[in-house]
Amino acid sequence: MLTSLQNPLVKQIRKLHQAKERHDRQVFLLEGTHLLSEACAVNYPLETVCCTPAWQERYPQLWQAVTERAQRIELVSPEVLKALATTVQPDGVVAIAPRSQLPTPVTPNPGLLLALETIQDPGNLGTTIRTAAAASAAGLWLSGDSVDLDHPKVLRASAGQWFRLPMAVSGDLKVLVQDCQAGGMQVVATVPNAKLTYWELDLRLPTLILLGNEGAGLSTDLVDRADKQVKIPLRQGVESLNVAIAAALILYEAERQKN
Repeated sequence: MLTSLQNPLVKQIRKLHQAKERHDRQVFLLEGTHLLSEACAVNYPLETVCCTPAWQERYPQLWQAVTERAQRIELVSPEVLKALATTVQPDGVVAIAPRSQLPTPVTPNPGLLLALETIQDPGNLGTTIRTAAAASAAGLWLSGDSVDLDHPKVLRASAGQWFRLPMAVSGDLKVLVQDCQAGGMQVVATVPNAKLTYWELDLRLPTLILLGNEGAGLSTDLVDRADKQVKIPLRQGVESLNVAIAAALILYEAERQKN
C-alpha cells in the first residue's frame, strides 16, 4: 500500500491537477465512485486506479470490474488519496484514463447536435453534457478555445453522462457549420436580438444549435454563417441565461416537438 506523498506514482498523479500536464501525457483524472462506475459500464479504458482499502471493501463488484480493465491498480492510504484528488472530500478512488477515446459525433447528422463556442466554465459545460445526454441529443462539439472537455469539474458536473454522449473538440467551428449545411442540416444561432423565439423553430429537422460564451455570446463569424437565428425571451433587465440553461430549454423543446 502506498503511504508516502513522495512516491513517484503519487507525484505523477498530483501533477495531473495541471491542465498542461494532462495535455502532455494525453490523459485525464477520473475521480469518484460514480464516474468510475460509468466508465466501467461503457468499457472505457483505464490506465491506473488508486483506491483506499476501505473503498475496496465497500465496492467489491466495482473493484472486480476495475481489476479486469485497469493496467495498474494501487491501494493507497486515505492521506495519499486525498492528495491525489482535486476534490476536498474524495470518496476513496482516483483513476487515470487516456484522452480521445469517446465516439465522435456523426456529422452531418439526422438528429440534433450542439456546438459550443469559447465556453469557459467547467460546471456549465458539464451540466450541458448531462442535459444533452438526457434529452437524447446526437452529440456535442466544442471549440478548441473552450475549457478542457475532460476537465475534472466537467466530468463531475456531467454526473457520469460524459461517457454516454458523442463529443469532440473542433479546430474550427466555421468548417463544422459548412459541413453540416452541406449535409442538409439547418444551423441555428442563439442570439439575444433574434426575431424568432426558439419554440417557433422546427426542431424536428436535422439541426445544429450554436451556443456561445457565457459573457460575449456567439462570435459574429458564426452568427453570420447560421441559417436561422433564435432568441430565448427574457424579462426586461435580465441580460442573459446561463448557457447550460439555454441549452436545456432548446433541447427539451426539440423533444416536445418530436413527441
